[in-house]
Amino acid sequence: MKAVGLVVEYNPFHNGHGFHLKKSKIAADAEIVIAVMSGPFLQRGEPSLISKWARAEMALKAGVDLVFELPYSFAAQKAEIFARGAIMTLEALQCDSFCFGSENGQIEPFLRTYLLLEEHRDHYNELIKEHMKKGYSYPKAASLAFSALSAGNDTLDLSKPNNILGIEYVQAALSNHFAIKPLTIGRIKADYHDTQLTATPIASATAIRKSIFENGESAGGIQGYVPESTISIMKEYVLQYKHLHNWELYWPLLKFRIISASAPELRQIYEIEEGIEHRLQDAAGQSQNFHEFMTAIKTKRYTWTRLQRMCAHILVNTTKAEMIPLQKHPSYIRLLGMSRSGREYLRTVKRKLPLPIVSRLSAFHSKAIKPDIRASRVYALGLPEPYQSRLMKREFEAPFVLEI
Repeated sequence: MKAVGLVVEYNPFHNGHGFHLKKSKIAADAEIVIAVMSGPFLQRGEPSLISKWARAEMALKAGVDLVFELPYSFAAQKAEIFARGAIMTLEALQCDSFCFGSENGQIEPFLRTYLLLEEHRDHYNELIKEHMKKGYSYPKAASLAFSALSAGNDTLDLSKPNNILGIEYVQAALSNHFAIKPLTIGRIKADYHDTQLTATPIASATAIRKSIFENGESAGGIQGYVPESTISIMKEYVLQYKHLHNWELYWPLLKFRIISASAPELRQIYEIEEGIEHRLQDAAGQSQNFHEFMTAIKTKRYTWTRLQRMCAHILVNTTKAEMIPLQKHPSYIRLLGMSRSGREYLRTVKRKLPLPIVSRLSAFHSKAIKPDIRASRVYALGLPEPYQSRLMKREFEAPFVLEI
């Protein structure tokens, strides 16, 4: 059975994701679609709108066959580490190919760009350092460095967010000499950072989330932009747990963590560097909500996304000593959901898998999964009782199975 892998967040699953899913399956000529999906905290440092279990159900109802959780040690990370964990997981799952959405839409420029970067890696890194010394954030410094390096070459526009992620996916596969083959399809209509719903049925997840919260956590305003299954799953989630998740739910917990810790304690947290712990503590004591706090701490050097990831690590209490050793490669594969076809695929490849499949958390014991459990516990704490206990109970149950 030929399998194509997707790296996803589905926060929530929308029509653009459906387009990507269908086109990926065609491009790869695949029978099985395998998704590696971020858990409670996402790549940009945000808590997911609804739980990973609800998002896994969205994926299965849209046509994905297997959904696996990207470990927290790779999920709430910069593009390089995020991509490495995801592609290593898809390679371990015996996927023939992976397919990502990009602004470019053609794989050849990604391959040329990868070769150019490999040939001039040391010079590229030096250029990044020079730009960062001028106060630029890492993404901006990398974009400027690449512009200088690629002048006159037919390569990518690495100022575009999906192209940036895409080159990291390609690099993770090619630099490790993996068998998995990279593919890409072009994103259509909505831009990744668009904040407004469009006149077409394709809108960005950012715009969809904004509309949801502006309409009082109702999914009614996003009809036409998401499948009906997404709307019904979200409505059921609000019925079960009374809230959709965003950073404001966690602000009291985050504020307590920041102001009750000493500066040396905060310095031990992953991604806390260059004395920013003092800026965080000063702003936390004076801010009434998360948005006000973020506005106070943002600088030219620290992007909103990087600061959100810092906040997630403070909240989950992940230290440098704990996180860095876990980032070389995944040591397990956590199953969240499967279709009947997905179960058959797993049955055929199970003996070839280099990593253990975790289907019941209570039956798996490894220090590598502890940050995932902690992240899930913290995510549940955003809800009042008895809903947080209900959500944590789900963490230890069997994966979701969609019989089709």
